[in-house]
Amino acid sequence: MTLTSTENARRTDPAYQVFLLLRTGFTIAPILFGLDKFFNWTVDWTQYLAPWINDIVPGSAQDFMYFVGVVEIVAGLTVLVAPWIGGFLVAAWLGGIVVNLLTNNPPEYYDIALRDFGLFLAALALGRLALAFRTAQVRKAATAVEPVHRAA
Repeated sequence: MTLTSTENARRTDPAYQVFLLLRTGFTIAPILFGLDKFFNWTVDWTQYLAPWINDIVPGSAQDFMYFVGVVEIVAGLTVLVAPWIGGFLVAAWLGGIVVNLLTNNPPEYYDIALRDFGLFLAALALGRLALAFRTAQVRKAATAVEPVHRAA
């Protein structure tokens, strides 16, 4: 496979490399963490659920973790296929996680909330980079198409 000069330039562009790193990370991590919500391999996830959230969602805390797992898997897959949407979806989800952690037995989980705030910022960066690269790709495709002229 031979790369065009545009493809080669893109692959050597530091911004595009950052985009690929973020896209890879925000595809794999949510899927893995989402799967872990079903099996609790790494931790009992229910301990991180703020009591006020547990009081308003139906079912048990573990039932809610199953829902969380599905959302995280879907978010990771969205980043894979549509990062310009998935980046912002993951950012919104992380924003909700930060609020949950800040309100769950303060200040016990403030350190984790701070880490997830950093991930929130990285997910926003992914969404912004994805939009920029998608816009450039759409513009390039639009200019490559020759206009159709109709006879009068």
